[in-house]
Amino acid sequence: MCLISLASAGLYAQSSGPVVTGMQTEHLIDPLGIDAAHPRLSWRLNGSERNAGQTAYALVAGTDSAAITEGRGTIVPAGRGTIWQTGKRPGPAQLVTYDGPPLQPFTRYYWRVTIWNREGQAVQGPVASFETGMLDQSHWKGSWITDTKDIRTKPAAYFRHSFSLTKTIASARVYIAAAGLYELFINGKRVGDHVLDPMYTRFDRRNLYVTYDVTKYLNNGSNAIGMLLGNGSYNLQSTAVWYFDKAPWRARPSFCLDLRLTYTDGSTETISSGKDWRTALSPVVFNSIYTGEHVDARLDIPHWNEASFIDTGWKNIIFTGVPSQHVVAQGSVPIRIRDTINAVDVKRFSDSDYVFDLGRNIAGVSRITVQGPAGTILRLKHGERLYPTGHVDQSNIDVHYRPTDDSDPFQTDIYILKGEGEETFQPRFNYKGFQYIEVTASQPVALQQNSLTGYFMHSDVRPAGTIQSSNPTINKIWAATNNSYLSNLFGYPTDCPQREKNGWTGDAQIAVETGLYNFDAITVYEKWLADLRDEQQPNGILPSIVPTGGWGYEWGNGPDWTSAIAIIPWDVYLFYGDPQLLGDCYENIKRYVDHINSLYPSGLTTWGLGDWIPVKSKTPVEFTSTAYYYADVVILAHAARLFHHDTDYTMYSRLAEKIKAAFNNKYLDAATGNYAQGLQTELSAALYWHLVPAPIIPKTAAVLAARVRADSVKLDVGLLGTKTILNALSENGYADLAYRLASNETEPSWGWWMKNGATTLYENWPINAGSDISLNHIMFGEISAWFYKGLGGILADTAEPGFRHIRLRPHFVTGLNEFSATHDCPFGTIVSHWQRTGDRLTYTATIPAGASATLTLELPGGGTQVEALVSGTHQFVWMAGEGKFRRG
Repeated sequence: MCLISLASAGLYAQSSGPVVTGMQTEHLIDPLGIDAAHPRLSWRLNGSERNAGQTAYALVAGTDSAAITEGRGTIVPAGRGTIWQTGKRPGPAQLVTYDGPPLQPFTRYYWRVTIWNREGQAVQGPVASFETGMLDQSHWKGSWITDTKDIRTKPAAYFRHSFSLTKTIASARVYIAAAGLYELFINGKRVGDHVLDPMYTRFDRRNLYVTYDVTKYLNNGSNAIGMLLGNGSYNLQSTAVWYFDKAPWRARPSFCLDLRLTYTDGSTETISSGKDWRTALSPVVFNSIYTGEHVDARLDIPHWNEASFIDTGWKNIIFTGVPSQHVVAQGSVPIRIRDTINAVDVKRFSDSDYVFDLGRNIAGVSRITVQGPAGTILRLKHGERLYPTGHVDQSNIDVHYRPTDDSDPFQTDIYILKGEGEETFQPRFNYKGFQYIEVTASQPVALQQNSLTGYFMHSDVRPAGTIQSSNPTINKIWAATNNSYLSNLFGYPTDCPQREKNGWTGDAQIAVETGLYNFDAITVYEKWLADLRDEQQPNGILPSIVPTGGWGYEWGNGPDWTSAIAIIPWDVYLFYGDPQLLGDCYENIKRYVDHINSLYPSGLTTWGLGDWIPVKSKTPVEFTSTAYYYADVVILAHAARLFHHDTDYTMYSRLAEKIKAAFNNKYLDAATGNYAQGLQTELSAALYWHLVPAPIIPKTAAVLAARVRADSVKLDVGLLGTKTILNALSENGYADLAYRLASNETEPSWGWWMKNGATTLYENWPINAGSDISLNHIMFGEISAWFYKGLGGILADTAEPGFRHIRLRPHFVTGLNEFSATHDCPFGTIVSHWQRTGDRLTYTATIPAGASATLTLELPGGGTQVEALVSGTHQFVWMAGEGKFRRG
């Protein structure tokens, strides 16, 4: 096969054209250890010129990076390390699934795309790569090992293995699957910057392994691998109302490890976990992901993870069973420490009692540096608020903890000093939600403000959006929402990082748009939806928290919460244009919907929690659960059409019509447009979930607006209502009213929290509520998504998802002089910005290369102006006295 040289033909775009960038495999940059047999390859175009886009593409992949870069054409000579070439394919696709020969395990593949722009010029992208992992469980060589202790043993175990290398290493990879958490060391150095690996799953149904490049850690000659194995959620020894201490998978932590070496002569060798490993108990005398970590530094074993260490006094390991029959690559962005936070204040009560203030609420850990006599016991108590006396108050977050004694205090680390100079302690197998840390000591210690540091940790999702406005309260709400979202993202979305750490399905589905507008979070959601699929019962039932050890199948798991199985895959599809997650969940959504249909053949369902933590008025559970049931069935019908399941499409479309009819027959007053009691949640839910018949929408929207005004333009909603109230108003002609609610600074409101110093979102509207008052909850976080939708007007188009076509409908609300929203979509950055200056209103939009938009401008004098936009930057100006916007 010959090489087609486009460069010599003069067909390559020069520097003024679009540039191919953002190459990803499985939505990750050059990932290691993937298990996807048909990985997804994606790219972006960067170009500032108008109407920049792609008309065709050609992909080439292989194992030889030089062959991939050879020439500048669409076809690379066969037999030169290439395994797959698409040839030139017409179309704008920038997400393509590999469909070449079967991929081999432990292999690095390189790929490159060439695109053709609208002028017919070819633009070549950079070379990207991915590396396969096991691909199949049969490729593991190591054994699952543990020590001889049982689930009641509190100290964490060390494991080590020494070996010698005589050949020159080209590359080295470690593959680790663990039931529990671990830290990995090679020759005394901690490997990587991940924390809390592997991520939490339903351990008896699916286990995750992680791949590390450890080439730089190995030496010619003697080497040693060390593992410190923590409990995580696998062997949770702390007791709380969710009975995780009785989880069916619970056992002493274990692991399986393969260190695969590739030498420069092309040969390979694997060093694995097995009978020749040794184990001993570590100074980590207790560790709980839920409560804290205890370390007795006097038990330190110097150099335990180095090759020179003599381990003859250590014990033999024992073999143990595989926790599940499904061990797969983690495949998600890891959890990392992402921010270092110095204390802004320290209050000294005595020489053995100090309270540190980080100045903001975070999820993560603290690190203390201290000096004192051997045996001095430090207790680091973490909390979100203080008593009037200035001491740490945990009464808002310890309510579900059920300790059996006083040996495991809540959110408290314990460190016993070694007494050999300055010492530093930071927990490894725990995280907490906190702003304040009270340090008490059994003997006097001297601490300064810089003695303690906080570390904000979370799934390392890339920021994908920004909000900036002329109203500082809006900016603070956006930042606080991001803080709460990230504080509740640890490989799965949680409700709060302190009291529960549970993957509540309702909180997750409410906040998914906020997550996707602000962060590139697809890999976290793909991992967590696999958790949901693992937890689903054969009859379709899902639990209210995921993962779970069994709690949640009989409480809190109606459609208003467990609609996460449908809503999240659908929103991921809309944001990324990638149907894989929706396809993976299709049969699960069907089973779930079919189960509800079998229980509630009338179309109305009373199954659910309802509008959780309302301000004052409570919408009937049947109302909100039926609305969510309808939304699920509509999503299922859309998915059936997308995947060409014609019979399903017909059946579920009819079911949706049946539910809508039953809902409106019971709750709608067609003459007035009112629903049920006419509450904010009732009216906004009917509008937002598209249950209102089209001719009646204006009436219902007017009734909703009147209700909000009658409520003194204050919120009267709970969790479900916060998802719908702002959207229903701004989508139906009342954006000014929605903005007044969103920017309100009196109780109850988001702004009231900000006015009172909040740096995260709260669980309850009253700051002094007697219960349900975590100060770091994401469940009221839809407001951030509304900033993008209701003020910036950045909306996905179901007909062309992934923002290939963007629906732009900004609202120039009264009381706000300037607003800007940016969102990094699969095609690049969307910008929606508007500003008032005197009698002048300027709107600027940037459409990324490869995308287009329909812009709807609301005219200050009434009516709308519709413009079709191609990629590039566009400006529109309205002046007082003019009838329409003119292009700037």
